[in-house]
Amino acid sequence: MTPFAALHHADTPLLLPNAWDHASAALLAAQGFEAIGTTSLGVAAPAGLPDGAAATRDLTLSLTRLLGAAPYLLSVDAEDGFAQDPYQVAEFARELAAAGAVGINLEDGLGSAALHAAKIAAVKAAVPDLFVNARTDTHWLGDGDERETRQRLDAYQQAGADGVFVPGLTEPAGITALLKTLDVPLNILYSPSGPTVAHLGDLGVRRVSLGSLLYRRALGAVLDAVADIRGGRSPQGTVPSYDEVQALSSPDPS
Repeated sequence: MTPFAALHHADTPLLLPNAWDHASAALLAAQGFEAIGTTSLGVAAPAGLPDGAAATRDLTLSLTRLLGAAPYLLSVDAEDGFAQDPYQVAEFARELAAAGAVGINLEDGLGSAALHAAKIAAVKAAVPDLFVNARTDTHWLGDGDERETRQRLDAYQQAGADGVFVPGLTEPAGITALLKTLDVPLNILYSPSGPTVAHLGDLGVRRVSLGSLLYRRALGAVLDAVADIRGGRSPQGTVPSYDEVQALSSPDPS
C-alpha cells in the first residue's frame, strides 16, 4: 500500500484541501496537511477557460509539475482524463505520475459507465501505484438515483479503482446505505450545510474533499475586502503579510 493509499485507511478520514497554485498549496502544507489535491475550477477559471470541458489538460500538467516535487502528497483533479480514448487517458496519467502526482481524480460526467471503467483499467495498468479516485456524477449532475450510483461505482471498483467519489451526496442515510455496497474507500465532498468531517468519519467515509470551496472562498474574501474598503471599513479576516507570502517561494523557508 502506498503512503497516500494508507491515508484512506487511517482512524480518521483524510481531509483533502484543494489548492490551485503554488502559494495556496504551500500555505496548506504549512498548516500540516500531509496530502493536497488540486481543483479543476481553480485551474480553469484563472485562465479564463471553462471547467469540465477538457480545456485545461496542459495547464493541469503544468500545475502538477510545479507542485509535484513539494514535500506533500499530491492528488490531481483530471476531469474525465481529457480524452475519450482510455489509452490516451492512461498516457496522461503516466505523465502526471512522472511529474509527482500520487493520485488522480477521474469523473464520469454521467457518460458511459463502461467507457469510464475502461479508462480506470487503462490507468491502473499503466501506473499501478497511482491512486485512482473514481467519481460518479449521479448526484452532482443527475437526480441522485441510488441504483444507478451503485451500478456505476460497482463497475469502477471492478475496473480497479482505489477509491470512489460521489460529490453532492450529503444525507447520512444515503451515505450509510452506499457504504454497505462498497469494497473501497468512499470520498465525499464537504458541504458547509452537510455533516461535519467528524460525523462523516463516524459514518465510515474515509476521504473528505474540499473541492473548489477554498478557491471560491478566496474570491469571496476579495469581494468582502473591497466592499469594506469602499464602504470606509477596515477589512476583516486573516491576511498573510507580504513577507510571509514572499517566503513561500523561498527554496528553504526555514
